[in-house]
Amino acid sequence: MMKIKDLQIIRANRFVYCKIFTDNGLVGLGESGAWGFLEASAAALKTFREYLIGKDPLQIEHHWQYLYRFSHFRGAAIMGAVSAVDIALWDIKGKYFNAPVWQLLSGQCRNKVRVYAHISGRTVEEQIEHCLKAKEEGFTALGHINPFLDEPSSIPYSDGSSSMLYKAEERVGLIRDAVGRDMDLCLELHRRLEPALAIALSGKLEQFNPMFLEDPIRPDNFDAMAQVASMSRIPIATGERIHNIFEFQMLLERKACHYVRASICLCGGITGAMKIAALAESHHCSLVPHNPLSPVATNAELNLCTAIDNLAIAEYPSPYVRSTQDLFMNSNNKNLCMKDMVNHIPDVKDGYIEIPTGPGIGIELIPDVEDKFPFQPHKINTRLYEDGSICDQ
Repeated sequence: MMKIKDLQIIRANRFVYCKIFTDNGLVGLGESGAWGFLEASAAALKTFREYLIGKDPLQIEHHWQYLYRFSHFRGAAIMGAVSAVDIALWDIKGKYFNAPVWQLLSGQCRNKVRVYAHISGRTVEEQIEHCLKAKEEGFTALGHINPFLDEPSSIPYSDGSSSMLYKAEERVGLIRDAVGRDMDLCLELHRRLEPALAIALSGKLEQFNPMFLEDPIRPDNFDAMAQVASMSRIPIATGERIHNIFEFQMLLERKACHYVRASICLCGGITGAMKIAALAESHHCSLVPHNPLSPVATNAELNLCTAIDNLAIAEYPSPYVRSTQDLFMNSNNKNLCMKDMVNHIPDVKDGYIEIPTGPGIGIELIPDVEDKFPFQPHKINTRLYEDGSICDQ
């Protein structure tokens, strides 16, 4: 019987990975999506190492249940670690059977995956420029479009409610005029609004036919999100900040979203995401997987997207920047690109990305990635309103 002999934690760029080594030479790779708490997630991985050594790596569901349930205390950092381990174990299983992970899950539901490009901009002119560039590149959907702009956290936000809604309406209108009617627009509201304002904004933006409004309010209260979803004629997408199938079940039972934004590196990995996809399917909802992470997460996500029927579209973080965070902070180092962290980047053509064909998740980190991409943990930094109170962005 094959056994796990070691777990290695890798910190590189703005990401945390784990490699799981077996006694027959197979190595699995996974990524944590704990975002602002990556060091805490790395510490959880170190704790998991003690349990995993000596275990059969093919017993994925059992290990998932064990790591999820051995302690009553969880959260983003823990679930990021569970996700990284789970993805690495599926990577090993695929390599063991010499098949891509999607083949082991349920087989092939599609031969390519539709994706949306990330759009950033401190001004609407910048946003339009980036939209037109993505359209030129063949994308048929544009995402992460912030009607409130991607301004730096150092600038206090001062617009009142009326000004905020009018400006958002004007910006989305300008973007729609620039890209035409055939482009899907995925609007990212960054939890900025209270429920009543979110409902008011959805009424103003309805004329522009967005594909969805993402996280219009803070995700903590499913009943409040359900209120927005029930009164908005634009579909609501949410779920990137919740961690387990039970939370997604509560979200779906309340009809609090129309698209499920599960994050494969936070919701329990491939195992957790497959369970969530089944829950969503039973509620006639589709997945729009959340992914602001590295190409490792993207390949894991593509295996999921290939294996499930109820996929609407997938988020695609450009590998040609240092990180998604750097892109939206306007601080990207052009000498360091995520594509150079890995051995393979899938092609994107006409708005679709090719599915993985290699064994496992189909991607590997380059040797010495930690040296070539020094780790930069996320700093505690958020925007404030003019009066000094917290502004979600």
